[in-house]
Amino acid sequence: MKRRAFVTLPAVALAAGQLPGTAAAAAAAGMSVAAEGPSVVAGNMPVFAERLKDELTFPLAWRHRGGDFRAWRRRARGKVEELLWQPEDRSPFAVEIVDEQPRDGYRQRSVLFDVTRHSRVRALMLVPEGPGPFPAVLLLHDHGAKFDIGKEKLIEPWADETRRASARAWADRYFSGRFLGNELAARGYAVLAVDALGWGDRGGLAYEGQQALAANLFNLGSSPAGLLAYEDVRAAAMLASLPEVDERRIAAVGFSMGGYRAWQVAALSDHIAATVSACWMTGLKEMMVPGNNTLRGQSAFFMLHPGLYRYLDIPDVASIAAPRPMMLLDGEADPLFTPAGVEAAYARMRSVWASQRALHRLSTKVWPGLGHVFVREMQDEAFAWLDRWLNRK
Repeated sequence: MKRRAFVTLPAVALAAGQLPGTAAAAAAAGMSVAAEGPSVVAGNMPVFAERLKDELTFPLAWRHRGGDFRAWRRRARGKVEELLWQPEDRSPFAVEIVDEQPRDGYRQRSVLFDVTRHSRVRALMLVPEGPGPFPAVLLLHDHGAKFDIGKEKLIEPWADETRRASARAWADRYFSGRFLGNELAARGYAVLAVDALGWGDRGGLAYEGQQALAANLFNLGSSPAGLLAYEDVRAAAMLASLPEVDERRIAAVGFSMGGYRAWQVAALSDHIAATVSACWMTGLKEMMVPGNNTLRGQSAFFMLHPGLYRYLDIPDVASIAAPRPMMLLDGEADPLFTPAGVEAAYARMRSVWASQRALHRLSTKVWPGLGHVFVREMQDEAFAWLDRWLNRK
């Protein structure tokens, strides 16, 4: 039997607190070691980031699994749900209408409901005049490092002039001066928008505080991204429970972080029949490049599920929603996502829908010359697409 050779480190190395296996210990033993260099490089990435990327093979992706698609969906969704770090919550919603006013063919409401057992929130809702039930849209607001308004970015507020002015400026900047919810209500949709933790009525968050909030939620066995995802699932279920809403015809629509939330809630909730996501889709590896906004931390914590990318890439998570209809819109000049990342994600998603003979239900489009916006032309195309898939004339 061959004897194993062991290297004994000099006592001086151990006395100096240099543990076996470390570069310092090896150097103290007279061994030749290659210096790793600085611990980080430009863009807050470790020097071994590319090696970490190589280890991410996304083994749970549909393209690696094959077989029974429904079984894959259950397994993939189960893994995402596990990594949300959110226990199941079956609390009654206890919906309460606290204000209602008529407005040009629909009614605007301020609604209270229990989004979780810990949080009772104020939402804005628009309901078309008439008997219903109506097709409905869960509108999901963006991040934008602007926390004074959340739901008001999507539905024009009517009881607070300060917020109304802030919301109108936001609509002018990103939505061609439109409020998406009001446009959809005028087209016959019931619409719901809810603040995420830190925005609007749930405010108090500042840009620099995001990282501390994330750390504290981690310490409490939660995460900002997991909480946001689970609250969106609960909001979809609440919307489906309302008598004015046709539970079979509910869409999720969002821009920027709201676009991320839209395809995410579609992946995690069977209440979502169709999805429109504007300006948030990419492959992970193509996003993790020097200079990308995600590498700064802070805002990224609302879209970061620890450990998830050991199993699934970003488009793999969105593909859990297949074969239900989904529209993805991105701007060619969007500084937040590389063209390579957008196209790689689109290609992977097209292969999933195609495998289910449902490629006609997936719409992907990069808008020439546009940046990180959801302007009138994009909206009109998206709303017409929703009309088609939610069986409206």
